[in-house]
Amino acid sequence: MWRLCKETEEKSRELRQIFTETLQEMMSENNKILALEADLGGASGFLAIKKSHPAQFLDVGIAEANMIGVAAGLSMLGYIPYVHTFAPFASRRVEDQVFLSGAYAGNTMNIYASDPGICAATNGGTHTSFEDLAFMRALPEALVFDPADDVQLRWLVRELASHKGVHYIRASRKSADRIYESGSSFEIGKGNIIKEGGSVLLIAMGEVLGDALRAAHELDQDGISVEVIDMFSVKPLDVELIRRESRGKQLVVTFENHSVINGLGSAVSDVLSELGAGIPLKKIGVNDQFGQVGSIPYLKEAYGLTKEHVKEVIACSLSKFEAGRKVRGICSDTSGSSDCHTEP
Repeated sequence: MWRLCKETEEKSRELRQIFTETLQEMMSENNKILALEADLGGASGFLAIKKSHPAQFLDVGIAEANMIGVAAGLSMLGYIPYVHTFAPFASRRVEDQVFLSGAYAGNTMNIYASDPGICAATNGGTHTSFEDLAFMRALPEALVFDPADDVQLRWLVRELASHKGVHYIRASRKSADRIYESGSSFEIGKGNIIKEGGSVLLIAMGEVLGDALRAAHELDQDGISVEVIDMFSVKPLDVELIRRESRGKQLVVTFENHSVINGLGSAVSDVLSELGAGIPLKKIGVNDQFGQVGSIPYLKEAYGLTKEHVKEVIACSLSKFEAGRKVRGICSDTSGSSDCHTEP
């Protein structure tokens, strides 16, 4: 059972601290739980594990593919490995090892892919992953998650210890918008309706979920009723929820810190196309671009991952679909033109 945080502007603790502390608690309960690092212990906070549980910590150095192989071997011996590196190195750099040594071989590994998408910030384009969901969603039997805050992350880290297979968690190392009250619990494969609404269905996750929620509340004030779903479980996807909640809506919008190609938007598009209800879909994400150096606020603006852009896309889309009906002055294009600008 989950509950929303009462103060929507509250910030969580740093997610890397939560990940580390949760692992330390679990290690004290179960000596089969191990932490593997690729020379980023200072960045991840895993050096604290080296001090508190030295026998359950292993740093393989700057050798991410080898780390996945080591994790697979430890899984074969009955251990439960949690591995960390930055998101691009936990996905595109090690895709073959995760596929063969992990999923295909039937081994278990819990991958913490930190600072996905714009969260890479000043680490720049080489460390930016706008494509990792595309890789991991296609991996047979893998579970893929994008938790929104520290509460959801803590629950997920604990929950996955009892599941076998490859599990991919993409999450910032930094603070996030607090969405849920402490003690909340969730369900793998189930999305959460965190705001009710009648006209528009907005599906988001992870780093941008707080922006989605704020955009929806502000649109309510402008007479546009928006429902918000937290789809933190990207795979398995809550297909039934999407089918049910999209019925009767004028528009479905997805919003993600990822490429619009083969991410959350594509997953939702697959569901809607099979539904055959003709519901319009707008995908808000990164438009076939590489990463760049910048602060997170700067990068959100650069890639259109802001509440303002969400509001503009929704208002403009409804204006177009309603043949020029003016939507409270938010959208500058109220002519009903088919040219509805959605790029940042």
